[in-house]
Amino acid sequence: MPLPRFAFVLCVLISPLCLGLGLRAAAGVERSVFGTTPEGVTVDAYTLTNARGASAKIITIGAIVADLRVPDREGKMVSVVREITASEAGFQRGFREAGAVFGRVANRIAQAQFTLDGKVINVTRNSGQHHIHGGAKNFSRVIWQAAVPANAKAPAVEFTYTAADGEEGFPGKLNVSVTYTLTADNTLRLDYRATTDQPTPVNLTNHAYFNLAGTGDVLDHEVSINADRYTVSDSTLIPTGEIKVVAGSPLDFTKPALLGARAAQLPPIGRYDNNFIINRPAGDTSLAHAARVTDPRSGRAMEVWTTEPGVQLYTSLLGAPTAKETTPRFGFYCFETQHYPDSVNHANFPTTILRPGTTFRSTTEYRFSVAKTK
Repeated sequence: MPLPRFAFVLCVLISPLCLGLGLRAAAGVERSVFGTTPEGVTVDAYTLTNARGASAKIITIGAIVADLRVPDREGKMVSVVREITASEAGFQRGFREAGAVFGRVANRIAQAQFTLDGKVINVTRNSGQHHIHGGAKNFSRVIWQAAVPANAKAPAVEFTYTAADGEEGFPGKLNVSVTYTLTADNTLRLDYRATTDQPTPVNLTNHAYFNLAGTGDVLDHEVSINADRYTVSDSTLIPTGEIKVVAGSPLDFTKPALLGARAAQLPPIGRYDNNFIINRPAGDTSLAHAARVTDPRSGRAMEVWTTEPGVQLYTSLLGAPTAKETTPRFGFYCFETQHYPDSVNHANFPTTILRPGTTFRSTTEYRFSVAKTK
């Protein structure tokens, strides 16, 4: 049963006062109105605050992480994701991908087509001839239902959505939930669940745009990825089915490296949009370390842990590079925990097919801390 309205407000209103007095903040969840869609549908925001004063705001459109604040080495709180506000034109055009949950199948499907149990399935073409991130509308542009879990041990909110049979061309009615939890140690945890009444592919992810400095470019952010291999893609970013080692390539983050150090070596525009295969035993679905990022300016660090077999590193340009620039300047990066792109068309990739009577389960944690001074 959700907390009463006064309890939501009280928990969060106390937090700034506590922080101002140097005291520990009161943990809790606040529900508020974020805005209204052109169709007149109210979009709510749920703000999770822990006892340290860290906070995460998630809105019911797209289950988007609209704001995420964690401390730097001085204790200063800034948002480390691309902030989403109701004043943006998002209600008219959709909020694009920043911070949203993508599905029913995140990433790409070649030619927007696959064969399932002998039947050819055609899904929405929304990336040239291909399918990407669940289709034209996908889970990022729908209104999710939200409620605070009754027995949560930390500030949490659960979002649910039912995708109809045939939505974006996919077979089966799919019941989806994602629960966001903000722990006492500044971890944002995402727990995904899904069930279906027909065989269907499922690959859910969150597309939060991170910048641990809160502003400026991220070329000097130090990145390591726990992956010795990656899936090779063609010029349209569709996997060929080949798997290669990262050693000797710009994708080698097995040892910490600056995000911008080798980006210029990546064709055609010098930015990352690559799927890495997380180092783990085959079939292992326990939480595994996927990546770590540190920002030298703020001291903030983020570790990515997931039950998924892969993670997509994507870098978002600040703008088109000038003629004098050899390396594009990135404003944000994403770590999209997921199954491999186009898994439905590659028998050598881990399967994404969910069948009736089974439950899709996936967990990702973004663990924030302050890096030790070297």
